Amino acid sequence: MEQFDMFVTVVQQQSLNKASQLLNISQPALSRKIMKLEQELGVELFRRKGKRLELTRAGEVCYEYALDQQRLERKLHDSLRAFRSATKPASIVIGASLTTLQSTLPDLITIYTREHPHTDIKAVTGKTHEVVPLVKEKKVDIGLVASQIDDPGLVSVPLFDDHLCLVLPAAHPYADHAGLTVHDLHELPMILFSRGTWYRVLMDEMFHRCGVHPDVKMEIDSFEAIVRLVATCQTATLLPESYLRHPLVGNNELTVRFVPELEQTKRTTSLLYTEEAALEAPIRRFIDLAVKHYR
Repeated sequence: MEQFDMFVTVVQQQSLNKASQLLNISQPALSRKIMKLEQELGVELFRRKGKRLELTRAGEVCYEYALDQQRLERKLHDSLRAFRSATKPASIVIGASLTTLQSTLPDLITIYTREHPHTDIKAVTGKTHEVVPLVKEKKVDIGLVASQIDDPGLVSVPLFDDHLCLVLPAAHPYADHAGLTVHDLHELPMILFSRGTWYRVLMDEMFHRCGVHPDVKMEIDSFEAIVRLVATCQTATLLPESYLRHPLVGNNELTVRFVPELEQTKRTTSLLYTEEAALEAPIRRFIDLAVKHYR
């Protein structure tokens, strides 16, 4: 690489004398290095015209290659700079339940990376009962779940309360009905979350309490799949209010109805972490930002 660097300097100066002064090397020594490079490549790189040097066609090709090598070397050093520094690149691993992954986590990551763009954030998904041990065993730094957790080994910070809404296709018979109650859901064709998810547990408890038995056509884990299928199948569903952003509702031609019994069926979304994890600056910043955002 040293010979190519010298070659580039000679090309740019168009003079062995000027190049030797910049490189702090004698002109004869520089001339020998250029000749050695020509011998190794098997081509003539320069034509001598008096005191001036002109590149041959082979020299032009070699010059472009040498510039590319210099750019690659600079890029390599830039990429390695973080590893040579005293501090390692910041990273956060977040364990999220499926519902919070789709409704809450995207906003928090967007806000955090806007202020700290070089932090590497990874997400691990699972049900709430799977996320809790991941945080306790330090397999993830932070947990984000749609539930309140009381565990002596964890700090649980409530972010916000969320309730369920009735979501209908725009052409559904109930779309324009005023004063809907939970009893209007009895035998109503619906697509609901799969059994075992926190929101489905919440729904089933409410249905049992109110003596309501909807006609469950499908059970699905994904918010996005439910939204698409509700419009396609012309069925109803129950979704948390935090997920129902205006573009999502409008783009899928849905309507949202607030039912008193559903508004009373609340779930608290919480951040989970260990006191030890919170001592690390990137994790502490994420926690503080999340609390500030929702309060």
